[in-house]
Amino acid sequence: MAESAVSLAIEYLVPLLVQEARLLKGIHDEVASIKGELEFIRSFLNDADARAEKEDMSNVVQTWVKQLREEAYHIEDVIDEYILHFAKQTHRQRRSICFLPNVFHFTMKLKPRHVIASEIRDVNKKLKETRDKFERYGFNTIEKGRPINDVGGVSWHDPRLKSLLIEEAEVVGIESPRAKLIELLVEGPTKNMVISVVGIGGLGKTTLVKKVYDSEKVTAHFDCQAWITVTQSYKMEDLLREMIEKFYETMMECAPKEIDTMKETSLMEELKRYLREHRYIVILDDIWDTEFWGHIKCAFPDNDKGSRIVITTRSEDVAPSEKESPCYYVYKLPPLPLEKSLELFYKKVFQHEGGHCPPGFVEMSRSIVERCGGLPLAIVAIGGLLSTKEKVQSEWHKLRDSLSSEFEINSRLRSIPRILSLSYHDLPYNLKACFLYFGMFPEDYSINCARLIRLWIAEGFIKEKQGITLEEVAQDYLNKLIHRNLVQVEDVDSIGKTRTCRVHDMMREVILSKSEELSFRTVSLQNYSSFDKIARRLSIQTKVNTPLEGITSSKPRSIIMFEEDKLPKSLVTGFFVNFKLMKTMDFEGAAIDYIPREVGNLIHLRYLSLRETKVQKIPKSIGKLHNLETLDLKRSHVSKLPVEISGLRKLRYLAAYIENHEVELNIESRQAVMIPSGIGHLESLQKLFTVEALNASFIAELEKLRQLRKLEIAKLKREDGMALCTVLEKMSHLRSLDISSTSEEEILELQSMSFPPPLLQTLCLNGRLVKLPEWIPKLKNIVRMELFWSSLLDDPLKVLQDLPCLMSLQLHDGYSGEQLHFEEGGFQKLKVLELKNLGGLNSLIIDEGAMPLLEEFVIGPASQLKEVPFGIKHLKSLKSLEFYDMPREFVLSLQPPEGPEFWKVKHILSVDFWYRTQAENYEGYDIGESELFEYLRN
Repeated sequence: MAESAVSLAIEYLVPLLVQEARLLKGIHDEVASIKGELEFIRSFLNDADARAEKEDMSNVVQTWVKQLREEAYHIEDVIDEYILHFAKQTHRQRRSICFLPNVFHFTMKLKPRHVIASEIRDVNKKLKETRDKFERYGFNTIEKGRPINDVGGVSWHDPRLKSLLIEEAEVVGIESPRAKLIELLVEGPTKNMVISVVGIGGLGKTTLVKKVYDSEKVTAHFDCQAWITVTQSYKMEDLLREMIEKFYETMMECAPKEIDTMKETSLMEELKRYLREHRYIVILDDIWDTEFWGHIKCAFPDNDKGSRIVITTRSEDVAPSEKESPCYYVYKLPPLPLEKSLELFYKKVFQHEGGHCPPGFVEMSRSIVERCGGLPLAIVAIGGLLSTKEKVQSEWHKLRDSLSSEFEINSRLRSIPRILSLSYHDLPYNLKACFLYFGMFPEDYSINCARLIRLWIAEGFIKEKQGITLEEVAQDYLNKLIHRNLVQVEDVDSIGKTRTCRVHDMMREVILSKSEELSFRTVSLQNYSSFDKIARRLSIQTKVNTPLEGITSSKPRSIIMFEEDKLPKSLVTGFFVNFKLMKTMDFEGAAIDYIPREVGNLIHLRYLSLRETKVQKIPKSIGKLHNLETLDLKRSHVSKLPVEISGLRKLRYLAAYIENHEVELNIESRQAVMIPSGIGHLESLQKLFTVEALNASFIAELEKLRQLRKLEIAKLKREDGMALCTVLEKMSHLRSLDISSTSEEEILELQSMSFPPPLLQTLCLNGRLVKLPEWIPKLKNIVRMELFWSSLLDDPLKVLQDLPCLMSLQLHDGYSGEQLHFEEGGFQKLKVLELKNLGGLNSLIIDEGAMPLLEEFVIGPASQLKEVPFGIKHLKSLKSLEFYDMPREFVLSLQPPEGPEFWKVKHILSVDFWYRTQAENYEGYDIGESELFEYLRN
């Protein structure tokens, strides 16, 4: 169980032995001996994991594993403190720190060297004694055929990740319960009904109800709706506030600001007042508290309009009983029947065989599936494990035989984590660490994938591979976890990239049960009085108002703050003063407004996020953080960075902008951040945004940033455009480029670039263009393009339609002409199209055979466009069509059922009209809603 901690310690020692020989002078052989000892011990731990799959680990083994984990962390502490000591000594002698290879070039006092030499020898001695003691207890065999795995040694096919789990879990076996629940929601009595979906964890209650909630029949039937996840740690006031906001949101209204300060009773009264005139549906997902419904039910008015409340819970004791009222209905979600379970299993395991099971595996498949007891989560997890293995009978027998008899006789709630843990045990150690890191996030937390990847890198979980970046390796790790169904995809963007993910609540229980392996601690600092456990990684999720001495002694390396309440200034300072060996600090969304100068003392710090905080200034001491790789200031209040930032030579990710709340047509407005001269020294940068193009010399410095993958640059002057083109031609790794002019009228002079970055995938140009740059047709890898304020005179579609990979196109005030023509055969990969604020457009032609894959189409405002384009009927893949502020004649011509143009859009699942009210807010109507046409007539 301590394999990950020991393996990370080994990886930590390798660069020291290779690069820091002068640091380890006199103790180099001792450190090398420790590395060898740890490698031997890791084999024992690998065997311990194998045995843990089949039997409970003995107390002796648990004690041994605990000692090993602590020794591994002790090694890290000794080395880090030694480095910290010499860094401080050097800083006193020189104003600028040269990092490790040069720090120890100077003659220092010998005492610290003797101290570390002594401690290293003690560690070595203890490791040998621990191993000898363990061998005496007889646990000294290494299981044959179970080598230490490495992620790079696993054979993987390129998976289609974005919908594997979602599609399989939703489609197989839910047709009947889905139809039943929809019938209960849209039919039946006009009285309020409370429908409880009850079943054990892992049956897919939430998945089923979400499918029902999102169905066309349900969304069309109710005036307003809200999905509320309750969980065990709910706060009633927060839930009520969230519910009010979501109901207002679905009605395209702004919730009253007063609710921010309302107490529970007032919130209930406000909710009841608002819902009284609406047919509403609310989902209360994952309720654990038996008293919850009795407490909250008075907030829902029975207005005799057919409103519905849906509850999902694991316990029948939580569900309102049918005996209490005829309007209470309990639906017990059954397990998947055997035939559906086998269908799901085959679909997962035999993907490359079209979901067909080879004859030789039918009996074994049936035996394994029967043990899963109809639990979709267990079936998918085991199927995901087997899909990564060779189709060999012996491997399948081994898996089947490792399932404990407890799976058959004990309650399924206890069996599910055991089944899911099989996938965990099968992971290589570096994937184990990445998977366990999900335990740092709160229950039901939507995790930004890019953030997660950067945290993994800062933690040292990601190993370098030749020819690809750490970020790409980390993305591959995440893909593997998703493919094994240990992680669920939550949100996929318009070009198919996974943006957010999460772990199922049952999977999180598995993680928390094993979190001690990497010493994760979810900390409530409000009530604790002592802290005597090792806490290397802290997740602070509740109010912090007590001292940190207990945690400081455990020498934490990571902290993630999820507390949104205002933090005392002394506490914030304490984080930076007391946590001297910290490597990652993530304060995203925390209520802090300053960073103390002591941040400069954290020389081991690799990751610092102040995203969405109120911090306004970064102290000059930031320049001492020579190990810093990530500095995230997005949506903070920082408008200018200190000149010392140029000293952060290892910085890979620098994101900083201020978000303005003046949003038009859902367009985010950003204020760029000023970066002083010297940016060219940050040659490791891979992502840089959003920065002001101060002058030509600043742009010239960008030429040195040859590793950039993403660049967003603002306030570009016309006269500097040519210089920027020269720089961009040399950025061979660039994937994403966003350029903004000083104003909507300022011309972007970008014609002089002969050879654009060859790997460019995303391009956003904000500013006037005399004409479309001639290098645009050379963008063979472009998947997303946005043109804002371009005001092109020539139809840009003639150029753009032949881009082979383009999936998303947005023109916002990007074309001044009267006609756009989507020609036959054009835009073969396009899925999302937005044509906004095209004031001169009066003709939109769509040929048959154009945009065959288009799914989302947004038009408007377009004041001169009087009729629905005839060719919309050709867009057979279109799922969503939205119109913004279209002319009265345009909308009235569609009025169903008599409207002459209605047949053109009748085949589209969702057709919405958005228009401004007198309050300048947008309200939306579906095409079938008579209120819209009545509004327009008047």
